Amino acid sequence: MSESTLRIADPLAPVRYLDVVLIVLAAPIVILLGGPVLGYVAGAGIWLVQRVIEAWLDAAARRADTRRALALKFASMIGRTWLVVMAILVVGLTAEREDGFTAAVLCLAAYTVHLATALMLRPMERNPDRS
Repeated sequence: MSESTLRIADPLAPVRYLDVVLIVLAAPIVILLGGPVLGYVAGAGIWLVQRVIEAWLDAAARRADTRRALALKFASMIGRTWLVVMAILVVGLTAEREDGFTAAVLCLAAYTVHLATALMLRPMERNPDRS
């Protein structure tokens, strides 16, 4: 096998999944400060579920033609946002308000990190090094 046919692991994976690292690192902070654990678990759970859905739909979009890929990306963006919002709303209405607030803050922080890293990595994905 030549070097060009070997698939090398993504060197940017630690940056690409910085939002997931944030979610994991927030657990001890919430527990030590006596924060609403149910809100943390709900927020972390829904964030991780939507990230799995995003990865699955991105892989499907890469295999599809241009129109279908665009439709999948758009549907993914809208659908995942509604999924997170509805989950936060359900937690806030069925449990304590603090749980809903904690889930919302956690998802907002994770979204901010996810958006920032996506914007930073976008130029590298569009212009890969063609050595």
